Amino acid sequence: MNEHFLIGIASIIVAGIGAQWLAWRLKLPSIILLLGLGFLAGPITGLIRPDEVLGPLLFPLVSISVAIILFEGGLGLRLHDLRQIGGAVFNLVSVGALMSWALIAFAARYILGLNSTIATLLGAILVVTGPTVILPLLRHVRPSGRVGNILKWEGIVIDPVGAALSVLVFEYILLGQALTPGAVFFFLKSIFTGGLIGWAGAWIILTLLRKYWVPDYLHGTSTLMMVIIIFILSNLIHRESGLFAVIAMGVVLANQREVEVQHIVSFKENLGILIISTLFIILGARLDFRDFHILRWNYLAFILVLVFFIRPLSVFLSTVKSGLDIKERIFIAWMAPRGIVAAAIVSIFTFELSARGVPGSEYLVPVTFLVIISTVIIYGGTSLFVARRLGLSRTSPQGVLIMGAHRWARLLARKLQDENIKVVLVDSNPVSAALAQEEGLHVYEENILDPDIEETINLDGIGRFVALTPNDEANSLAVLHFRELFGRPEIYQLAPGKRVKDQTLTMPPSLRGRYLFDPEMNYDFLAAQMMRPENLKTATVGDEAKEEKFWTRYGPDARPLFLINERQELKWFTADEKFSAQKGDRLIFLVPS
Repeated sequence: MNEHFLIGIASIIVAGIGAQWLAWRLKLPSIILLLGLGFLAGPITGLIRPDEVLGPLLFPLVSISVAIILFEGGLGLRLHDLRQIGGAVFNLVSVGALMSWALIAFAARYILGLNSTIATLLGAILVVTGPTVILPLLRHVRPSGRVGNILKWEGIVIDPVGAALSVLVFEYILLGQALTPGAVFFFLKSIFTGGLIGWAGAWIILTLLRKYWVPDYLHGTSTLMMVIIIFILSNLIHRESGLFAVIAMGVVLANQREVEVQHIVSFKENLGILIISTLFIILGARLDFRDFHILRWNYLAFILVLVFFIRPLSVFLSTVKSGLDIKERIFIAWMAPRGIVAAAIVSIFTFELSARGVPGSEYLVPVTFLVIISTVIIYGGTSLFVARRLGLSRTSPQGVLIMGAHRWARLLARKLQDENIKVVLVDSNPVSAALAQEEGLHVYEENILDPDIEETINLDGIGRFVALTPNDEANSLAVLHFRELFGRPEIYQLAPGKRVKDQTLTMPPSLRGRYLFDPEMNYDFLAAQMMRPENLKTATVGDEAKEEKFWTRYGPDARPLFLINERQELKWFTADEKFSAQKGDRLIFLVPS
């Protein structure tokens, strides 16, 4: 029995992480592959049976996992974002949610033929979108502008809202209590109770960290423990308030200034990927094709109405006078996948309703899972295409964020701009920033090590980070800050200067980015040799660079910097890659003074 349990758990984790890796290799949304692999491992082959492996622990573990994901989502919410998007977010999770609830219930009643009570409950369940799907899709699409933050806020906040609505309808069905003002009080009490307990949990964590009562290596696990305690405690005090509590706890921690919590955020992000991977494998593996024999053609009509009518209508009416342009509203309308929260809620409710013989309850699970599968496939498979057609996402963004706006950094930035590469400079020196602005460069006078720098600067179209300051330690710190955003392959910095050439003084590879250019081309070398725009040359491989014998013409001291291929992709030359260029590439190189 123990061996069966261990093999089952290991299989779920391996399948989840394997699907994530395959999605990365194929450049596909991970959610689609996770569901597909879950189907393959569960109902098709029978290799994974979550109910047998986890038994009565399944739903409690799912609930706790959802709480952790929502807490992680709360850690990514910045209150200052609400100055721009607060109105749109509030309308989406209030007016939009109520409108979606009513319209879904109406469609379920007259398209699916469900009775009114079951249709109303289904409408409440399907209001939920959830971060388990939204966040991975946003990570895949990387939409520009405000839409990413709006969808992130909506996806996180709508979970407890939908759960509370579902509980209200569920109580009505079981107890026969009408939806009176008392129901509204129940909802508001959930928010208040959860918010208060979540704030208290955040205060406890901050106190422990501020007073150094917890060692560094226990920060992440201690916070995880507190998340679980707060979630359970809040639910014990007031039903379905736990989700509000963990969100509130995450938001408080993310927006305070007393204690550094970035290492906790990183821990939760890694844990969140593992949880999402395993949850969707479990979701796919739990399906039983026999449950779907009751479905008919009208269920396809229901899905189409849900995707093409209900969601767009609720979004467009909720975002009137929000300041969003039509493209942003269209994209928000095209992002409403359902996820694990809807699956967990419907599974729990169906068990209770079936035990009491409530008519129509047998339809809840197949309809909900059909909606989850359909919306994940529809939105997951098309969201990137739609974002690109609307101009809200770029394929492999080639823009460069440069740390440093000194003289030769500005020369390099202008050369990149001449090659139609977007460049953003950041420098805390007001003189350098002013000169960069005078030269027509996009520059921010900011400290790039500020924890909120990503919220300050516009990173639309930016796909890599380059640190060009003479301070090797500052370069390395900035690299660590942006590693999660851009990925290790697209993080660069200058090789250390002569002062730190000693191997014992240089940063280890784990704490730095990729060294740019030839290792000898440090800050001092470039400052001395890159004096004028004439020092930067361009040659086309296969034309000037080959036929006129590039190295003979420009001399052995010519140093390649970067190239742009025929697909307008930027590639930096680094110390860990040999010089290579293909015919048609535009090669930019330095000819020393």
